[in-house]
Amino acid sequence: MNNCSTANRGIFQATVCENKQISRRFYQLSLETSAVTFPNSKPGQFLELDLSSAALPLTKAIPVELADISQRKILLRRPFSFFNVATDGEKTTLDILYCVLGAGTLRMTTLSKGDSISVIGPLGNGFCVPQGKQTALLVAGGMGAPPLQHLAETLLRDYPGIRIIAFVGAKTKEELLFETELGRPATEKIERIIATDDGSAGYRGFITDCFTKWLKENPVTTDDTIIYSCGPEEMLAKVAQTAKEKNIDCQISMERLMACGIGLCQSCAVECRVEGEDQTVYKLCCKDGPVFDTKEVVFKL
Repeated sequence: MNNCSTANRGIFQATVCENKQISRRFYQLSLETSAVTFPNSKPGQFLELDLSSAALPLTKAIPVELADISQRKILLRRPFSFFNVATDGEKTTLDILYCVLGAGTLRMTTLSKGDSISVIGPLGNGFCVPQGKQTALLVAGGMGAPPLQHLAETLLRDYPGIRIIAFVGAKTKEELLFETELGRPATEKIERIIATDDGSAGYRGFITDCFTKWLKENPVTTDDTIIYSCGPEEMLAKVAQTAKEKNIDCQISMERLMACGIGLCQSCAVECRVEGEDQTVYKLCCKDGPVFDTKEVVFKL
């Protein structure tokens, strides 16, 4: 996947343009930096934010379940996939989506327009579009939507002839990220199929079951089709199994605790097969990934 990466990366100061709450736990953060210095990024790559100086919300605004964890000091940067990257003149806007789950993301909610924040990026390897592909099947689970949203925008721009079908899943209707292009109703540009665990929107059940059912009812030509997926690892394992059974190329964006983002701390190992050999090696999610070909990943669930 190395041809999908960029060797350029750096530390940049970015300015907060907007920090918009989408729903109870979900936010969209927009950062602005210099287009002259910030390298071009690819869908699937990510950035690391320094949140050590971000303030906590008022006590009354802290969810009860996060009251204890909120007091932890933020020592390490936090990784986030690009949701969208747009360049206008000398300015580049970096959009990320985040879910408030811990001390770091809780502090992110206090970032306001004009605040300055340190960014390292773009990092890792992104998605590739092999030659000859005519259909892209995007399978997103929960917070797996952001990198696939970035990919969808890139496909629309750079591969206008490719057919894009997005399968978007969440636990409930309230957790569907409808602010994203992937979550909106189907248009001529992107076909969308929605699934929720509780049936509050779209197909009732897991997005992987919905995806498998769709493939049975809509046979595709394997050679010109590719699957891209991001979400919980159990979901990725099922998507990978389906891709193997259908003999369809598949790339997934994986998640690990990536403390440094540049391969120094060795904390984000992913076990991978060695092609043609009966052995495995460990690759780093932050450096060799986060995008991997499913043929090489050893899933342990």
